[in-house]
Amino acid sequence: MTDPTTVRVLLVDDDALVRSGLRLMLGEADDIAIVGEAADGDEVPAAVAEHRPDVVLMDLRMPRVDGVRATTELLAHPEAPAVLVLTTFDSDQDVLAALRAGATGYLVKDTPPADIEDAIRRVAAGGTSLSPSVTRRLIAAATGRGTGRPDAGARLAALSDQERSVAAAVGRGWSNARISRELLLSLSTVKTYLSSALSKLDLDNRTQLALLAHDAGLSAQD
Repeated sequence: MTDPTTVRVLLVDDDALVRSGLRLMLGEADDIAIVGEAADGDEVPAAVAEHRPDVVLMDLRMPRVDGVRATTELLAHPEAPAVLVLTTFDSDQDVLAALRAGATGYLVKDTPPADIEDAIRRVAAGGTSLSPSVTRRLIAAATGRGTGRPDAGARLAALSDQERSVAAAVGRGWSNARISRELLLSLSTVKTYLSSALSKLDLDNRTQLALLAHDAGLSAQD
């Protein structure tokens, strides 16, 4: 039986050699266990139901069902595991599509093994993890306005003024602690507004909220 403190991981990649390499590499970590594998996105629902992973390590380009669609369908269910994308591709289109689908992390396959292990632990704990190249792309994107979600402003209209302020701050990449300082709110109040905003917008994580705020032009405001 797996130790309850161990992070349970499902590998999803159409390349058997990649899956084998990841299994060997991650097998060195005492607190990470590979509990199952899937060779394509259409195998993910059954594999998740069988193995109950904490984290799904998801490739993007697969023959039948790609990683973005698999992530979207998986996260439509309550109590779904976190999704950490691990792929060769880091184009703007791939990154934004995966994060908007609900992935809480995005790594490219040249990421050092220790960093992949750390990313798995981080997303299992509810955090996010992005490769440096992905972070640079998001920072570059944040200098523009309205890139691909024309309904963003209308969606954010559902938020209260305080929730919109918190959403804008998240879009600027501020931590909860900084939001608390800048908006003169208690940390618990910031967390309440953030949780409420995610619920109203039917979003899974703050990365999706940041992208939505960016698309609505909030993150570029003073």
